[in-house]
Amino acid sequence: QVQLVESGGGLVQPGGSLRLSCTASGSAFSINAMGWYRQVPGKQRELVATITKSGTINYVDSVKGRFTISRDNAKNTAYLQMNSLKPEDTAAYYCYADRDFVRYWGQGTQVTVSS
Repeated sequence: QVQLVESGGGLVQPGGSLRLSCTASGSAFSINAMGWYRQVPGKQRELVATITKSGTINYVDSVKGRFTISRDNAKNTAYLQMNSLKPEDTAAYYCYADRDFVRYWGQGTQVTVSS
């Protein structure tokens, strides 16, 4: 089993920045991909960013150039640096980790971008 704990959400003005963290514990030694989805009520969950253990990264087009995902394998922690935030980035953000073909989820953290 893998447990994921997220932190870093909150309220920020448009143009501001936030950094999300996602730390894995338990049987975290063989985690492959980690990343984040986001979800707005009434809409499907959207994949925002992913990073594999070897460092391959992908982003949804709407966040390219503004969000940066990174990972510290020694700490079993992934980070999502979010800059130039827009109101449309407002959502609940959920981190995930894949291990042995099983996807584990964090508890979610709310990001609200509003003036």
